[in-house]
Amino acid sequence: MTEAVNQSNRMDWHQLKQDMREAASELGIDKIGISSAEPFVELKSILLQHRAKGYESGFEEPDLDKRTEPALSLAEPRTIISIAVAYPSKLVNAPRSELGAYRGIFSRSAWGLDYHQVLRNRLQRLEAWIRERVPDARMESMVDTGALVDRAVAERAGLGFIGKNCLVITPEFGSWVYLGEMITNLPLPSDMPVTESCGDCTLCIDACPTGALVGPGQLNAPRCISYVTQTKGHVEEDEMKEKIGNRLYGCDTCQIVCPKNKGKNWTHHPELQPDAEQVKPLLLPLLKMSNREFKERFGTSSAAWRGRKPIQRNAIYALGHFKDQSAVPVLHELLITDERPEIRASAAWALGRIGGKQAEVAIEEALGKEQHQTVLMELDKASTSCKH
Repeated sequence: MTEAVNQSNRMDWHQLKQDMREAASELGIDKIGISSAEPFVELKSILLQHRAKGYESGFEEPDLDKRTEPALSLAEPRTIISIAVAYPSKLVNAPRSELGAYRGIFSRSAWGLDYHQVLRNRLQRLEAWIRERVPDARMESMVDTGALVDRAVAERAGLGFIGKNCLVITPEFGSWVYLGEMITNLPLPSDMPVTESCGDCTLCIDACPTGALVGPGQLNAPRCISYVTQTKGHVEEDEMKEKIGNRLYGCDTCQIVCPKNKGKNWTHHPELQPDAEQVKPLLLPLLKMSNREFKERFGTSSAAWRGRKPIQRNAIYALGHFKDQSAVPVLHELLITDERPEIRASAAWALGRIGGKQAEVAIEEALGKEQHQTVLMELDKASTSCKH
C-alpha cells in the first residue's frame, strides 16, 4: 500500500475533492466527477450482448475485461476521476456550397485541435495538481482510445446520464463534451449519479439517417454514418453512400436534434474553435491533395487519424450527392489513373449519380481498362444509371 493511501488518516479527502473542483476552470476542465473503481459488471453484460449482435465498430479495445475492470489498468484502484471539456456546436460565418464549388462538412468532434491532445493536456495538468498535494499518488489517465468506456465512467461519476443517442448528456453542457478519466489510488468520496433522463423523447432515434440507433442507448456501429465515414475500404451499400451526403467525417444528427442541446454552444476553449475553411472545405481540391498536403491542411484535426483516403472517398460521395457536373473531369481522371480501387469504385458510383454524356464516356472508357472486380461492379451499375 502506498504512502498516498497511508495518508488517508491525515488528509481531508473531501476537502481535496472540493479544492480540485474549484481548480477545474484554471486547469481548463469544465466538469469533474468522482466514481468508485469497482468493476463495471452490468456494462460487461451489455458489451457481450453488443458483440453477439455484431454491433461493435472494431475501433474499441477488444478485451472486455480491460474495458470493465479498472484494476487491469492500475493496480489497487480506489476511485476514478472523470472530466468533461465542452466544445462548440455552431460554425460562425460558415461558407456556403455553391454551384461548381460544393463543400463537405466535418463533424464537431473534428473541429479545432485534435481533442485527444486537448484532453491529454488537461489530464496532465490535473495529474500535476494532484501530485503537488499527494506526491505519492498513483494515477493512470486515458482519453477515448484508452481501455475503459468513457461514457460509463462519466455516468457513474455523476457528470451526466447516457441518453438514447448513446452519448453522455450533462445538465450544463448537453452532449457537446469530450470525456476523459483518471484511475487513482486516492480514496476520494464518490459523486451521486444524475437523475435526469430523456423521458419519452425519441427524436434522436427517429432522426438517425440509417437507423443505427436500434433502441434507447443501443447503437449498431457498422450502420452508423460516423463509423462508416472513418472506415478505409469500399462502402458496398448504395443507400449508405447516399445517406453519407456531404459528410466527410462523423455525423452530428443525433446531437443536433436533441432538445437537451438546444441553444448550447461553447466557445471558451480557443484551441477547440473551428476554422471554417478547414471544417467545411471545398470538395474538388480535396481530391487532388497529396499525403503531405493533407497533413499540412488537416493534420491538427482528430479527423486526420485515418489518413486522407477515407476523406477523399467521402468527398467523392459528396460530389455524387450534389450531382456536380463540374466534377466529372476530375472524377474521370481518378477513375482511370488512381491506384486505389476504393477511390476508383467511388468515382464510378459518383459518375453514375451525376450522369450525362461526359460521365457516360468516362464510364465506358474505364470499363475497357478496369480489372478490379469491385470497381467493375460499380462501373456496371453506373453505366446502367447513365443510360436511364
